[in-house]
Amino acid sequence: MVDLKYFRSVVFAGDTLQITEDEQKQVEESYRFLTSFARKKIIYGINTGFGPMAQYKISDEDQKKLQYNIIRSHAGGAGKPLENIYVKAAMLSRYRTFIAGKSGVHLDTVILLKEFINKGIYPFVPEHGSVGSSGDLVQLSHLALTLIGEGEVFYKGEKRKTAEVLKEETIEPLSMYLREGLALANGTSFMTGIGLVNLIYAQKLMQWALIMSTLTNEVTASYDDFMSKELNSAKHHDGQRRVAELMRLIAQGSQRMLNRQKELYDKELDENVFQHKVQPYYSLRCTPQVLGPIYDELKNAEKVLINELNSVDDNPIVDIDTELVYHGGNFHGDYVSYEMDKLKIGITKLTMLIERQLNYLLHDKINGILPPFLNLGSLGLNYGLQGIQFTATSTTAECQTLSNPMYVHSIPNNNDNQDIVSMGTNSALIAKQIIENSFQTLSIHAIALAQAVDYLKVEDKLAPITREFYQKIRAIIPLFVEDEPKYKEIEQIISFLKKENPKIEL
Repeated sequence: MVDLKYFRSVVFAGDTLQITEDEQKQVEESYRFLTSFARKKIIYGINTGFGPMAQYKISDEDQKKLQYNIIRSHAGGAGKPLENIYVKAAMLSRYRTFIAGKSGVHLDTVILLKEFINKGIYPFVPEHGSVGSSGDLVQLSHLALTLIGEGEVFYKGEKRKTAEVLKEETIEPLSMYLREGLALANGTSFMTGIGLVNLIYAQKLMQWALIMSTLTNEVTASYDDFMSKELNSAKHHDGQRRVAELMRLIAQGSQRMLNRQKELYDKELDENVFQHKVQPYYSLRCTPQVLGPIYDELKNAEKVLINELNSVDDNPIVDIDTELVYHGGNFHGDYVSYEMDKLKIGITKLTMLIERQLNYLLHDKINGILPPFLNLGSLGLNYGLQGIQFTATSTTAECQTLSNPMYVHSIPNNNDNQDIVSMGTNSALIAKQIIENSFQTLSIHAIALAQAVDYLKVEDKLAPITREFYQKIRAIIPLFVEDEPKYKEIEQIISFLKKENPKIEL
């Protein structure tokens, strides 16, 4: 079993793959068994057609051609190409399936996948095409197309013909053995790979949301009991308790948060109207209750996706222990699809929370301590963050629309052979878009927080973690008074939020 740390080390950090002796032995034994077992037996995808064409027997002399045909016929995706990191993740997922030794593929297939990953050769794979069962047939066929030396790849930043790159790297294209075509095309590797990258970015969003939410409460000098252990332990949800604990950790050393007992309980107050809010707005005070269930979902998504990464997800399954070949539906992507729908709903709610915190800072009539739109210039002449708030609001609204589930949007196809499908890759791709949108909204909120800190002149009163965050944002976008375009700085902050590792562990 491998874990998320392993996935991150290969896909993000660029660690190379090495096939162990045990893994090599498993693959070779599976291939030898299937070669022997398949003689004079009807095995789907070896001597039969595919899908609803499985009723047609394939002659011995056409069996290799059959494997090429499924790759070439199904490499019919559309749309913009998937970014390299998602393709690399999918290749790793396919590699993990094959080294389990239950697919009957030749060792050459595994070695070639390893070489593509280690050498940074990324197949051209269009986004659209998968219905999520029989797995990611279209996207995986585009991947397989490059392994047989056809199609196109991205290599060293350029899109090139696969054959040219393989020749340059002295790599021999894959030759078909028994079921290489079907094994490569039939599985959940793309939805799993995209899902795992989504998860890592979603974890980053949670970390930054916790820091920004704490800083928002510091800026507004909230009472700190909303994140107290006593209050949050009264609810029996792990996520809420952990979010409150992390916020307390982030807020350690802050001189801005108010203690309710000291400020309201331990002295007599003669005011009839309290100038400072006795309780902050929900977007500030209810952060543990809002982010808590999302935290729990991140943990569940990790469990599901890591299980899928370690699974054998093709069909049929070759079992050398029982010396049988089993036909079923391990290519069905419902686990990933369902989880991606839940993840995208969670990240949308996180984005909504941040957008509301942003609105609170920009709305002078509700915060009562900051100028409208954090405009540090002349009101009426200058406009502060008024323009970029539109972007945050628009982006958040798109997330809300995209949050509708794919999991329940099955459409029968393939002559109704595939009469209920997962739409898992669509769900993962939509979650990917929502995550990208969320980084945009968080980057705009980061700008607002920095402006608010400077207006109130409270940098030296912030907690060490939030002060460091403020300083890193200020290194990208200095204090501004005059109106200037901010789109370049937003992109720079997005890049920072994606690459930087926050100093809190979920």
